[in-house]
Amino acid sequence: MIMPYQEVHDVEKFRFNFHTILTIYLTATGQISPTKKESWFRVDTLFAKNGKSQKTRPHYSYDWIDTEVKYSDSTGKGIIIQNSLPRGGPYDHPAGKRFGYGIFWTRVINETAIPFELTINFPADSFAIFPQPDSYLKLFLPSGTMTIDKVSLYDYGAGSQSFLDTAFYKPTMLQRTIYPKDECLFYIALVFQTPDNGAVRTGLVLKDQELFYRVSILWQLDSALIPCGQIVFKK
Repeated sequence: MIMPYQEVHDVEKFRFNFHTILTIYLTATGQISPTKKESWFRVDTLFAKNGKSQKTRPHYSYDWIDTEVKYSDSTGKGIIIQNSLPRGGPYDHPAGKRFGYGIFWTRVINETAIPFELTINFPADSFAIFPQPDSYLKLFLPSGTMTIDKVSLYDYGAGSQSFLDTAFYKPTMLQRTIYPKDECLFYIALVFQTPDNGAVRTGLVLKDQELFYRVSILWQLDSALIPCGQIVFKK
């Protein structure tokens, strides 16, 4: 079960803090490539619920935003990624098993002068990254359209229960071209099976052009980065 907001995460602390065991596991199974690319982005924390860095962006409500980070080039223009707080609770699968689940939304904003393609893939397989046996998590991209007017709705209006019933054993993918001054807003669902529950925080993280999904579950998982996609600028 997803607990109410209790603790605060420092974006600078978790930014690129790879979970060592996860990295070894994903590399060994071919889910992550050790190849590195040169980064041209500088990272600025625009907003974090820690009282340390809050630069208000006009026309955006921060009531349900957990973190906002800007990845910028030498001109100061770049990509902004906002990650929401969770909504969720218990999920009862039709096969009779109960899980905890959380629904989040992410907004990716293109402030550069070049369009880019955003690609995110979550596999049908689960990630066994918890220290406890028989514990795992799964990630999904619900197909519903997220809009800002849905932030007050139950599970942000994602219709997560019916979606999970049909997509639980299927891979999900998102691919969008985001043009300059445009943005993409989408849902991400997390389902997990662990002996104990804890407050969940997640977020999409950009390193070079590679995307990772950060997952942190209080008392269960410190901060794991799961490879999930990339951002490719169009020439």
